[in-house]
Amino acid sequence: MASFRKRQGSWQVQVRRKGAPLVTRTFASKSDAQAWARQIETEADRRGLPTDRKALDQMTVGDIVTRYRDTITPTKRGAVREEMAIRVLLKHEIAKAPLSVLTVGKVATHRDLRLKTVKPSSINRELALYRHAFEIARRMWDIPIPENPFALVTKPKVANGRSRRLEPGEWELLREACERSRNPHLLPMVEFGLETAMRRGEVLRLRWRDIEWTRRTLHIPKAKNGHPRTIPLTRRALSLLQELKPAEVVLDAVVFPTTEDAVKMAWRRAMGRVSLPDFRYHDLRHEAVSRFFEMGLSIPEVALISGHRDTRMLMRYAHLRPETIADKLRNINRPT
Repeated sequence: MASFRKRQGSWQVQVRRKGAPLVTRTFASKSDAQAWARQIETEADRRGLPTDRKALDQMTVGDIVTRYRDTITPTKRGAVREEMAIRVLLKHEIAKAPLSVLTVGKVATHRDLRLKTVKPSSINRELALYRHAFEIARRMWDIPIPENPFALVTKPKVANGRSRRLEPGEWELLREACERSRNPHLLPMVEFGLETAMRRGEVLRLRWRDIEWTRRTLHIPKAKNGHPRTIPLTRRALSLLQELKPAEVVLDAVVFPTTEDAVKMAWRRAMGRVSLPDFRYHDLRHEAVSRFFEMGLSIPEVALISGHRDTRMLMRYAHLRPETIADKLRNINRPT
């Protein structure tokens, strides 16, 4: 049985099990203490069951993550990005830890160390990768891991979603900075993103065959959520495509012949030339969604364009300006 006591701002937990010695640990939060206690109690309850402890002594966290990278990651749509993320994980000290000594407490310590250098949202993505790798190891690879400590550790709280939009005059600054870029595709990509709410990867994968000029639509066969969609195009979006259209169109050719790394580099350099505090490339999507709502489009109409299947998630992208709504209210003729 586990008992908890708060002392000097920390939580002390003691676990007693018949036939097992008293075990005590101290944690910064009660949730971490409870998770650790559950793991210790489970291990005590399972004592006597056949477990290949030698195998766990010889295998590390990094071994699990490496095997996951080599066998599971290549099957995913975002394989390249996940491989880069795993490259970072393998540099962490916890990657060297043998599975036999891995506990919720060790994972919590790792989490707290990472929180000193990266944001909670980044930590949660890392923990999700670890968690899935260990679940695969337990269920599919027959590795005798009694519990998944990455699933038991408490995730850090993430602040509310971003609400950064382009303020009056900032689009002109952004456009000028993009015009000065050595990558000729940066400015049309940025403006096209504002007109379509498409993600950077979706824009880069766009091919001429995906555009239906007569219907004024664009087909996105591969989206982040796995669901293809066809979106209507604004007048400016069509104009941009016409400007980019070569004399002889190769239907299978991409509209923006550049790479994601090249765009990231060009964006960073453009941001270094202009004063746009805390404005990120993905904020273009927030800006576009907000503009569509301000144009008067309905939730289903905006969701059709953005690809959101969850209304709550869509509303996290909508940041309407009160002054815009005030202008609309002023123009409404109310009956007297």
